[in-house]
Amino acid sequence: MDFTTRPATLDDAPAIQQLIAAAEQLWHGQVQTAAGAVAADLRRPLITLDLDTRVIEATNGDLAAWAWVHGGRRAQIDVHPSYVGRGLGTQLLDWAEERAREHDSDWLAQTVDDADEAGTALLRSRGYDVLATNWLLERPVTGDAPVLPDGVTLRPFAPEDARAVHQVVQDAFDEWQPRRHGYEEWAGTSIERSSFDPELSPVAVAGDEIVGAVISLDLPDSPDGYVDQVAVRRDQRGRGLARALLTYAALGAGRRGKQTLTLWTHSGTGALAMYQRLGMSVRRSTTVYRTSL
Repeated sequence: MDFTTRPATLDDAPAIQQLIAAAEQLWHGQVQTAAGAVAADLRRPLITLDLDTRVIEATNGDLAAWAWVHGGRRAQIDVHPSYVGRGLGTQLLDWAEERAREHDSDWLAQTVDDADEAGTALLRSRGYDVLATNWLLERPVTGDAPVLPDGVTLRPFAPEDARAVHQVVQDAFDEWQPRRHGYEEWAGTSIERSSFDPELSPVAVAGDEIVGAVISLDLPDSPDGYVDQVAVRRDQRGRGLARALLTYAALGAGRRGKQTLTLWTHSGTGALAMYQRLGMSVRRSTTVYRTSL
């Protein structure tokens, strides 16, 4: 079968989403990728579609594989399960590394699901080393109401909270993320996504200031509630706010008929032990691999 390669367009987002969903269904028996995630990635300000994306199409019209390079340092490559073993991943990895060099980057990282044996084997064969681990955590959607410290209240996210929540999230993530995300970039990948669920995205308010927040996404085809971001202002930590915010989101997800509440955490945050103390357990994991160019 012949294949053609071209840059991605925003119109490709649904087909790319289906490709990723097919792989997740094969590996884990359910789809985890949130609706709108691909479209949000394609709109990232550091991605120029003509230069930083590629899709591979089969002659029958199938979208067989795709890739993007973000800022010259991060790549994502996915191959549809029906087309694994045809060299498409290798082709896209070659392209991604060359594109990173065009960005004058001296390294490139890629995240691979630990169940993706083909993707893992390819990166290891090319000399990629383990940089970090991501864990998908889960917790029950039952339990007692959130317990709050004195002077703090919880309420659902409101549009006028956007700038304050962005500030809290970026300040919290400064401790481990490589760069701050400006408001437009953050909003485009969180509260402006079609899957953003403000009702299950509580903010913690002390006086007239937002001191903590959860960003939740609605995944209609998933049995899980999903938290995309959790942040508590540094001076408010150790008071039980993270537990209260997650409990609020979990109970809300339970009322929606969800079976569990899930979220991802990264080894660079050092937060795994904290989440485990909050009653969360590991469901699955991915690994971040990096190579020098």
